Amino acid sequence: MRHYGSFVALGDSFTEGLNDPGIDGHYRGWADRVAERLAVDDSSFRYANLAVRGKLLDQIVAEQVPLAVQMAPDLVSLCAGGNDLLRPGSDPDVMAKKLTAAVRELRSSGADVLLFTGVDPRDMPLMRRLRGRFAIFYLHVRSIADLYGCRLVDQWSMQGLRDWRAWSEDRLHMNADGHRLVAARVLDVLGVPFDDWHKVWPDRAVDPRVRRREDAQWMREYLVPWMSRRLRGISSGDGLAPKRPELSHWES
Repeated sequence: MRHYGSFVALGDSFTEGLNDPGIDGHYRGWADRVAERLAVDDSSFRYANLAVRGKLLDQIVAEQVPLAVQMAPDLVSLCAGGNDLLRPGSDPDVMAKKLTAAVRELRSSGADVLLFTGVDPRDMPLMRRLRGRFAIFYLHVRSIADLYGCRLVDQWSMQGLRDWRAWSEDRLHMNADGHRLVAARVLDVLGVPFDDWHKVWPDRAVDPRVRRREDAQWMREYLVPWMSRRLRGISSGDGLAPKRPELSHWES
């Protein structure tokens, strides 16, 4: 196991931490949870989180990757592409080439790199029709991790994340329980002792009528506004800055 004295997290809302409530109006999320655990073993541990909700792969590569290279951390996490895959006409093969270039740049800086597959979207009403597109891209991610010696966090195999109790009301972002499971999986991949990520939820019966009402409410409150923003070219991250833009000592 390599000792990590510094960690920079790159990406979009998943890495920013939506919807895992933190302090001072910021979200916590899996990356903060990982940083908190790594800091236990090193009082001088430093951490930056450059992720901003709504960012596309091109934006992450252009805006965040060069900053991470300049910071020269021991560990970089890069999770990008989820927002692209939801857009009409996105090409997972083209996306993979862009991700490969970014990984090559990060690895040449000497950093260990964490890559992520996404969660299997077959149970997600908005994304299940795009399951093939997601699967192709995440197969590319697996190949990139293998080719460049990256550590891979495989969320596709995490059955605990396929339960709605790991997700917030918008059905697009994990809640605190979901982020806790991801943090446990990341730390397991890094070889750092932490909680078990194998979550088995207790059985729960759901009345179909209640489910239909919940689905209708979700469409009104989340799906329609999301589609409206996409049609107008508006991102939820427009005008937002990263929550931890500098590589600084961890303070909970």
